[in-house]
Amino acid sequence: MFELIAFYVFAALTLCAFLIVVISSNILYALTALAFGMILISGFFFLLSADFLGVVQIIVYTGAVVVMYAFGMMFFDSNKEVKERFHNQFFVFSIAGVILLALLIIVGNAESFKLDDIATKDMSTEALAHLLFNKYLVCFEAAAVMLLMAMIAGIAAGANRVKLNEEDISNTDSNVHLYTKDSK
Repeated sequence: MFELIAFYVFAALTLCAFLIVVISSNILYALTALAFGMILISGFFFLLSADFLGVVQIIVYTGAVVVMYAFGMMFFDSNKEVKERFHNQFFVFSIAGVILLALLIIVGNAESFKLDDIATKDMSTEALAHLLFNKYLVCFEAAAVMLLMAMIAGIAAGANRVKLNEEDISNTDSNVHLYTKDSK
């Protein structure tokens, strides 16, 4: 019964976190909700006794979101006033609370939901490594190559965005000066 209630609580919180990611106009709020959602997803793995996958979920995906958070902080204009467009927070969270309470009541009365049959195999870390590096080696390597290509594409996109030449800087109206080796 505990697993079932925990599953529905994790599911509701995960959906709320990713809803905040979608509707938030502030990048930092969205990334915080995304990191929280990734941590909540790891809770599903812990419920299914897949501790290794839960820890990998936290380390890899939440770590990636933290890196995105750092980039968001670098590109976020802290001098600009942040205007919140979403003023009905009490209304939305009240509806979410009622839905969560209804889910808990439904789950408390339901006997047809059983999570015991899902985790019937006892999978150790050694067995998982054996599967990854023997049976699914090609898929594992393909995923690694795709991640490498995404990283290179991100670096290339960022490098093209940051390039400034001397004419662009001299034509600006701000107090930006280009210092070269010859100027002091």
